[in-house]
Amino acid sequence: MNKEDASIFPLVKNEKEILQHQDLTAFILRIRNEQVMLDRDLARLYGVETKVLNQAVKRNIARFPDNFRFQLSKGEFSDLVTNCDRFVTLKHSTTLPYAFTEQGVAMLSAVLKSATAVEVSIRIMEAFISMRRFISQNAGLFQRVELLEKHQRDTEEKIEQVLTRMDELSPAPTTEQLFSTGCVWDAYTFISDLVRSASKRLILIDPYVDERTLLVLDKRAEGVECIVHTRYREQVELDFQRHNQQCAPIQRIQLPQAVHDRYLIVDEEVWLLGASVKDMGRSLCTIILLSFMPDEILKRI
Repeated sequence: MNKEDASIFPLVKNEKEILQHQDLTAFILRIRNEQVMLDRDLARLYGVETKVLNQAVKRNIARFPDNFRFQLSKGEFSDLVTNCDRFVTLKHSTTLPYAFTEQGVAMLSAVLKSATAVEVSIRIMEAFISMRRFISQNAGLFQRVELLEKHQRDTEEKIEQVLTRMDELSPAPTTEQLFSTGCVWDAYTFISDLVRSASKRLILIDPYVDERTLLVLDKRAEGVECIVHTRYREQVELDFQRHNQQCAPIQRIQLPQAVHDRYLIVDEEVWLLGASVKDMGRSLCTIILLSFMPDEILKRI
């Protein structure tokens, strides 16, 4: 080792304060099932720039085999930046950091050969020992936590499977439904299910609509075209304009005064509605799936 190696690690002014008060176990990470410290943190403790520390190691590279020092992969580096807030400043770094195992940190003191380096290395080694003792004393707790996490993952997977299966087995809307007076919620959910079932288009023919109608139609899947044939009223026109400024647009087409019945076209199905969507369930009403094709209805309005 040359003289340069022994002189590049001077203590910064606050280094003793760091050694006395900093809990060095906070710098210890677990990567590749090893307890390690990053070159960035070691350089801070030794009071030098990271690249200076790594240059000193390279001049003595034979003393640092892979089980003493290794470079993080891109995936490991990404996980580190994502999960550790104190490394967020490294997010855009193009240089992958090096990790030093306990043996690697011990070798640093042998390479540096200075009282400062020895003092720093001793404190770091004590932190490794403290961490190892903590892990040993709490091994049972860690196993239980890991088991609980595994059970949680298994439970979440089972719940997801059940929900997926429920979606697969959910029955299609019945072809006719009678809603008694006051069954507002039942009627609302039935219409909502019809809207959600559309894969290509929804066409509502309803003389009387308001913002409640638009809220129901917004339950349609992304990409489903929606057209509403209704009568002109200034407030309705304003509702459509404001809705379309923020949400997936719904086209409004003027409905002739002569049209009385309400229809909901879902793809190629035509449903006869016994009441306007906004009033569904307030009084006795029926929803029936008709045998007509959509064009038979649309060409008559």
